[in-house]
Formats: sequence, structure tokens, C-alpha cells
Amino acid sequence: MGTRDLVDPELLPWLDAYPSTDLRTENLAEHRQALSKAMDVELPPGVSVARVLAPSIAGGPDVPLFVYQPVEARSSRPGLIHIHGGGFVLGGAVDWGAECALLALEQDIVVASVDYRLAPETPFPGPLEDCYAALSWLYGAAEELAVDPQRIAIYGDSAGGGLAAALALAARDRGGPPICAQFLTCPMLDHRTGSPLSPYRNPIAGEFVWTPAHNRFGWRAMMGGADDPSPDHICSPARAESLAGLPPTFMAVGALDLFIDENIDYGRRLAAAGVPIELHIYPGAYHGFHVVPGARVTERYRRDYHEAMARAFFDTPAGWGEATMELGF
Repeated sequence: MGTRDLVDPELLPWLDAYPSTDLRTENLAEHRQALSKAMDVELPPGVSVARVLAPSIAGGPDVPLFVYQPVEARSSRPGLIHIHGGGFVLGGAVDWGAECALLALEQDIVVASVDYRLAPETPFPGPLEDCYAALSWLYGAAEELAVDPQRIAIYGDSAGGGLAAALALAARDRGGPPICAQFLTCPMLDHRTGSPLSPYRNPIAGEFVWTPAHNRFGWRAMMGGADDPSPDHICSPARAESLAGLPPTFMAVGALDLFIDENIDYGRRLAAAGVPIELHIYPGAYHGFHVVPGARVTERYRRDYHEAMARAFFDTPAGWGEATMELGF
């Protein structure tokens, strides 16, 4: 059944302008080029950007990072690892430069955006190890960057959200650098979604932007062509046996997003594990709605995650724990 009648009217123009895509290995270069062109936006004034290399800690190549800082000096700022989306197969850190720069200004923080290697050229665990190297680098460079090492958080959207969730699990299991919070926007958490293995049967999820076919392609690329990952839960965070000990979590997803069920289930499990969790579900919103300018639902999302970020960086953990479903009438 079609779900267009459920889409927020303010999101329809962008949806109409978004071309339907058939993701294949043969046309990945074309899609990557188109995304880079679409995301080529001038950076706002008042922020500096530097490209640095984080040493690999897993025997791979050094990891490029783009570091955004407000030009106004501060003795200490929070830090944020930013992990971009793109279904594991698209995008680069530079494509999200304007978003990262604006975030650095609005929150008065240092943002380090990870240019992790993409699948299928580099399947799991390569992309995750790149993100872990970035987190380790930022923690080690905290004094030089005037970053408070106890106020370092991670953010990711879509595939970047899945990698952020995996990074939090890896840091917990390896005794890695402390993470004060994780911000997961429509995170890609479960390799089964959209496949015959899926435990979710939601007839209105995933018609637009990122479809079941896209999801199967992205996950197969990440898993090196396999239909099911190894028993290592970090590849597909939804299969983690325990979510205890993870940092306070902000999650946001659209009601029409393919990932809504896996996100709700992950949020429920976080809450059951005693992790402070704030979950928002936005009515009439499809995958990627958070980048649509001017829509009121987008502004609500931005307000919610900015407020959650401010609490994570400047308040005590007692400020967490609100679970929210916005019905929007």
C-alpha cells in the first residue's frame, strides 16, 4: 500500500525532488558524485576547519578527520565525534562540512567528522575501526584542542548512527575512551530489516528515500557479500546480547522510516538495561527528513537534539530519561 498520504505536507516538495535510485555496485561512483554535489554548501563564518590524520589502531591506513572549532578561544569545550550517513556505501566527511560547522557554532563545541572507509571496498570491521581510531585520537588530543576529555560524545545519522552505536559498544567492551552520550538519528542498526530475516512486519515503513532494497544492498556491502554477519554483534548492533553500560542515548526517527521498528526496539532494550534514553518519533517523516530545510517537523527535531546535546554536555545525567512519541495533530 502507498504511504504518500501519510507524509507531512511540508516534506512533500523535497520528496518529489528526490530521484528514485537503484543502488548497484556498478553505479556507486555515479551516486557518490551526485551526493557530493548536492551537499556542497558553503561553511558558515566564525568556525575554523582543519584536516588531520588519526593513526590507525587496527593495522589499517591512517584515518582522515575534519575538525571544526569556533574561532573564539575557550579554555575548555566539549568534543563530538561526527559519523556521516550514506548506507555504508555513500558519502564522505567533507559532504557534511556545513552541518558540522554549524553544530560547532551552535553548541560551542569541537566537532571531529570521520572520513571512514566505505563498503564494499572496505567491509566490516574497517569502517568501525576507523571510527574507533578517530575517538581515540580526539581523546588523546583533548588537551591540545582544549577539549574536556570527560565531555566527548558521538553522533551519527543513518549508517553513521549504526556505526556510532557500534562504536559505543566497542568502547564499552574494549575499555576504550569514555563517551558521555551517544546521539543516534534514524540509525541503521539491524542487518535483517527489509530482508526475509526481518522480525519486523511494518507495512508503512520504508517506501521513500531508503527502501528495503537499498538496505539489503548496504548491509551486504558492509558484510562483505554475506546475508548474515558473523556472531560479532558489533557489526549489527541490534543483535548485541547486552546494552548495559552504554552512555546516555538520544534517538530520533521518522514514523515512515524503514528503521522505525529496529530503532524503537533498540530504545526499549536500552531502557530495560538501565541506560538513560530519550526517544523521539516524528509523524509524517521519512528517512532523511532531518536535512529538509524549513519544515516544522525538521525544526522540532533540531530543537530536540540540540536540547539533549546541551544537557549531555552541561547538565548531570539526571536530566536524561524522557521517552517521547510526537503524534503531531
